Amino acid sequence: FEAFDRKGVLRAIAGGGRYDKLLETFGGDPTPAAGFGFGDAVIVELLKERNVLPSFESSDVDTVVFAMRPELYSVAINVASKLRKAGQKVDVVLEKKKPKWVFKHADRICAKYCLIVAPDEYEKQEVSVKNLELGEQTTVKIDALADW
Repeated sequence: FEAFDRKGVLRAIAGGGRYDKLLETFGGDPTPAAGFGFGDAVIVELLKERNVLPSFESSDVDTVVFAMRPELYSVAINVASKLRKAGQKVDVVLEKKKPKWVFKHADRICAKYCLIVAPDEYEKQEVSVKNLELGEQTTVKIDALADW
């Protein structure tokens, strides 16, 4: 099968069918199979044409939380949870990224703050908070995040 937009202007949005002989073709055992796929480029063009493609210019994220090391990921999740309970919209980066990448990411999504969970600060039960609008950085006690 193939799926097209109602106007039929764009190429197929999705397609699929039965692929019972596919594995045999490559030396495998006979296996009943079905599958489908769709093209993201076609979907984007269709959404643009219909004027319903969302804008990603501003994400409304207040704070990006970043753990400097994998062993601090659980702390970052806990910190993000505290901020969310306090009403903030939070994005958490749980990947091995450099701080420079995280700050650029926070800037791209128009976040107001970047909160860094780092080993030295965590030993003192603190996190570093950078105000991205002012460029100022300070530390905040983890227990006091709800009031921050």
